[in-house]
Amino acid sequence: MTTRVPLDFDPPVRQLRALLLGVTDDHLTAPTPCDGWSVGDLLDHLMTVTGGYVRAARRQSDPADLTREPSAAHLPSYWRSRLPMLLEELATAWKDPAAWVGSTLSGGASAPARVVAMAAMNELITHGWDLARATGQDFAADPRSLVALVGFLAPRRPDRSPLTADLEDEPALLAQVVGLTGRDPQWHPGGRHRGRPTRDAA
Repeated sequence: MTTRVPLDFDPPVRQLRALLLGVTDDHLTAPTPCDGWSVGDLLDHLMTVTGGYVRAARRQSDPADLTREPSAAHLPSYWRSRLPMLLEELATAWKDPAAWVGSTLSGGASAPARVVAMAAMNELITHGWDLARATGQDFAADPRSLVALVGFLAPRRPDRSPLTADLEDEPALLAQVVGLTGRDPQWHPGGRHRGRPTRDAA
């Protein structure tokens, strides 16, 4: 009998991979909902953290400097081929039930593996939404993952309203998650927006 893991990383990985196909070179300098980050900066960040969460699941040492400010200047020329591979590795790594047990290293610190996995899911979904908004693409997320993220993020943001969305209402759940990270769910390029993403919420 196969042991099921708490969350499935395949849906957000498929969504992100599809979004990457719609990113042109002209998009790299475009703004994103991450205050001060361009699309190129965001992609550099995704390269770093995705590799880090793969290593966390596998209990491997993480040499990445997660405190380095993301920059398009550091984005390698091969990102279009490498980032999709890293995303697939991440989804595969967290399919292993053992990845969810005990503690692991993430960003140089030890943390419960389930917390690290939730942080990884938050990165994929939140930054997937960032990328979609910045490049004018559609975005969808698995409601089950969104419900889990609301439970993960809400205690970190006591200033935010509790969950009020219908659990079958994916757009409302997504807006809840986006809001809990300090973003404006109505963000669009060139608009004026309230709030800014928090450092501990992707």
